[in-house]
Amino acid sequence: MKILIVEDQRKLGQFLKQALTERSYTATWVATCAEARHALCETSYDVIVLDLGLPDGDGLDLLREWRSSGFNEPVMILSARDAVQDRVKGLDVGADDYLPKPFSIEELLARMRSLLRRQSSVKETTLQHDGIKLDLLNRTVHLNGRAIDLTSREFALLEIFMQNPGRIMTRTLISEKIWESHYDVDTNLLDVYMSRLRGKLETALGKPLFKTVRGVGYQLL
Repeated sequence: MKILIVEDQRKLGQFLKQALTERSYTATWVATCAEARHALCETSYDVIVLDLGLPDGDGLDLLREWRSSGFNEPVMILSARDAVQDRVKGLDVGADDYLPKPFSIEELLARMRSLLRRQSSVKETTLQHDGIKLDLLNRTVHLNGRAIDLTSREFALLEIFMQNPGRIMTRTLISEKIWESHYDVDTNLLDVYMSRLRGKLETALGKPLFKTVRGVGYQLL
């Protein structure tokens, strides 16, 4: 399991990273909003532990930005703001849990396990978007009721976008999920598969389905 820790206090950030690593989690620690954005562009995480008082912005604004862009991974706020109204606001903005500082590391880990269980139990077997129905169990795709024949690679590519509608997916992140090692992938190979997927879906749909974000990646509209 991959955990992203967004915490500007060096001592606490290093402590959390070490505690999670010792329990066999893969933990990444960053100290600013900018570093958190960059980390999420590079790869995906199973849980985000988010502080609110960051040196280059407010964690609530960062969380609001994530949710509005289609980011739906579990987020646990870890903050010294412990008033009831602070917790309510954090949850309303889109946090999945809120743990005030000071805290027990064992409680943090227990809450994180709960988030991971909850996330795994609500995973859908059918994804739908704009007339597209993707069946994860039967590995089939239908567009407005008509079957669409996709290769296994095209199916995996569409699945990534269907799980993140509206979210800009970087080329690195897509390649990391589709190929075992994105470093070995020719830079044009992703464009080839995207072109094929677009040809099969956008032609039948009669309108653009994907947006190319120049220099970054792609977005499911």
